[in-house]
Amino acid sequence: MTRQELAHQIKSKKSFLCVGLDSDITKIPKHLLELEDPIFEFNRAIIDATKDIAVAYKPNLAFYESLGSKGWASLEKTMEYIPKEIFTIADAKRGDIGNTSKLYAKAFFENMNFDSVTVAPYMGHDSVSPFLEFDNKWVILLALTSNEGALDFQFLQLDGNKHKLHEKVILKSKEWGTTENMMYVVGATRGEAIGEIRKLIPDHFLLVPGVGSQGGSLQEVAKYGLNKDCGLLVNSSRGIIYASNGEDFAEKAGIEAEKLQMEMAIILEQANIL
Repeated sequence: MTRQELAHQIKSKKSFLCVGLDSDITKIPKHLLELEDPIFEFNRAIIDATKDIAVAYKPNLAFYESLGSKGWASLEKTMEYIPKEIFTIADAKRGDIGNTSKLYAKAFFENMNFDSVTVAPYMGHDSVSPFLEFDNKWVILLALTSNEGALDFQFLQLDGNKHKLHEKVILKSKEWGTTENMMYVVGATRGEAIGEIRKLIPDHFLLVPGVGSQGGSLQEVAKYGLNKDCGLLVNSSRGIIYASNGEDFAEKAGIEAEKLQMEMAIILEQANIL
């Protein structure tokens, strides 16, 4: 998917919502467990309830890989079911050396037909560049995460306290790709840091997890992260897909997604992006 196509989705839906398909077999409604493929049936219902609102879907691969071949089959069927005009993210956090990365890229971009994949940058350029060789595909590079352990390394001061480690990663990695094929993951719970990152990469898209159940504020993310094209994909997983564990789970997911979309529409209108 091109940047222009993604921007069109955002404007037409008045939304920059990404729905995380962190579909946990232990958390989905019990009545689905009687079906042949509970994970796919759960995903299908969530997609049906949110596809008019979401501009992206992000399956977290751990929830599928942990189920072995059945999980991969559920993921493949999910990918086939997602409407083609909606951006797809393989939340895989890959980041091995060149030859291995080439095969990861082939797996996600050719075999699974994802639009993008999350990649860890800490092995350097040759671990990322194979993902950048595909037309109209995206690398989403881990820049600044919202977990407690992010403080262990990501905020280390470098260059005589001129830059933090995550800032150094961004400055170097933006030389590898362009605003047409590289995005960055920035956690929603670090609002002011989003603002500092925006100064370094004013035109790139940011994938922002952590809004909702993880405590991130949509208003704060927009305040610090919005650019002229919106430039944000804000992810919500648990707050949407587990809004209910009953037979009304899809309906409740749609309601929670719509709440976020309505807030996003106001933000986009106020920023004169629509």
